[in-house]
Amino acid sequence: MSKITAAITGVSGYAPEYVLTNQELETMVETNDEWIVSRTGIKERRILKGEDQGTSQIAIPAVLDLLKKTNTQPEEVDLLICATTTPDMVFPATANIICAEVGAVNAFGYDLQAACSGFLFALATGAQFVETGKYKKVIIVGADKMSAIVDYTDRATCIIFGDGGGAVMLEPNTEGLGVQDSILKSDGSGAQFLHMKAGGSRRPATQETLDRREHYAFQEGQQVFKFAVKGMADVSAEIMERNNLTADDIAWLVPHQANKRIIDATANRMGVGPDKVMINIQKYGNTTSGTIPLCLWEYEDQLKKGDNVILAAFGGGFTWGSIYLKWAYDPK
Repeated sequence: MSKITAAITGVSGYAPEYVLTNQELETMVETNDEWIVSRTGIKERRILKGEDQGTSQIAIPAVLDLLKKTNTQPEEVDLLICATTTPDMVFPATANIICAEVGAVNAFGYDLQAACSGFLFALATGAQFVETGKYKKVIIVGADKMSAIVDYTDRATCIIFGDGGGAVMLEPNTEGLGVQDSILKSDGSGAQFLHMKAGGSRRPATQETLDRREHYAFQEGQQVFKFAVKGMADVSAEIMERNNLTADDIAWLVPHQANKRIIDATANRMGVGPDKVMINIQKYGNTTSGTIPLCLWEYEDQLKKGDNVILAAFGGGFTWGSIYLKWAYDPK
């Protein structure tokens, strides 16, 4: 019997309509387009507007489109994992809300929180359910509404983050395609440099936490940048080495879209040229769990069956990791 691997058989994405440009940010905080672009590579980001709009409203259209593209009936879905840092509510899980809205009535679902590395952690987790032969159709969602936890008076964070996300379908493969290897890491000592101070069980919401603006993302940029460059670059080089891959073997690097300089450093460490690096940070900014599926969605028509693809991410926690996969289908 051939070994079962978990292959991505479809990908979809969604970005809200509203475009927040650098020029608009100039009217909100002391910054300018040249400063933002030179330090991050970001020119604009998307924002989910409207009342009662949560991360599920980003994920649902992506999942519905994914079901259509893969000719899957919602009742066929076995499992849905939603990687997000900005769930609709503390409970129920955003994954449960998504399943109900798309009609995946036979699936069980749960949320996974690993900040910007969430999609990688969820993909590696979902792959296990497929590889064991237990499930046939597993959907992995990566989506975030970062505008909900960004302080638009804080120049250190508001220029970086946007809203968006995507979803992939995982199905069994016996051709040796799909997920080949993963390296996932975490180090909680980095929490002090990137976190949200209040809103959890340690510091529930009070008038004092609200007055101190502690319900927004806090980031110490220099420390995060230093750790991110080393973490993403090291783990990407490691996964290449242990799978005997050279830069020539790599068709695509799909890096988390946090900062253009971090992306460039990772590609340089791998020896991969810019023509092999998926980049859309200029349009979406950092959508946290959503960046990698958004990249796969936008570059889908350039991916070919058998392509060696390296996914890499770094996020708060700290969390970081890399996944090596072989792409399972040609452009339609």
